[in-house]
Amino acid sequence: MISFVLTLKRLLTGLFHAFKLKEFQVLFILIVLLLVSGTIFYVTEEGLGVIDALYFCISTLSTVGHPDFKPRTGLGKIFTMMYIVAGTGIFMGLLSYVAYGVVQSNQKSGDTDTGRDRYRSRSKKQK
Repeated sequence: MISFVLTLKRLLTGLFHAFKLKEFQVLFILIVLLLVSGTIFYVTEEGLGVIDALYFCISTLSTVGHPDFKPRTGLGKIFTMMYIVAGTGIFMGLLSYVAYGVVQSNQKSGDTDTGRDRYRSRSKKQK
């Protein structure tokens, strides 16, 4: 139980740090829009309940998949293919910023200059 609480604390701290980054905020908004639009689509087109549709959307974007549900309609299958291609990349990008936030929050020293920060500062100087 203590391990779970500590891991949850680390995750929430990482999210807090990630939310300070503009790129994370944009990806977060895109994920929310994807989840809302996907949920609405599967409720109306495939006849799922709201919770089932949201569950399917989250399991699809996280690449876990849903073992019992497959889209039945042609439009549902086409939408799901586009949803997977567009959404998986955005979801993985969001997770990379969460991981970055966790690493930032775990740094013990006062040095917050990481490889990503050094890369950004170099690329800005070159422009």
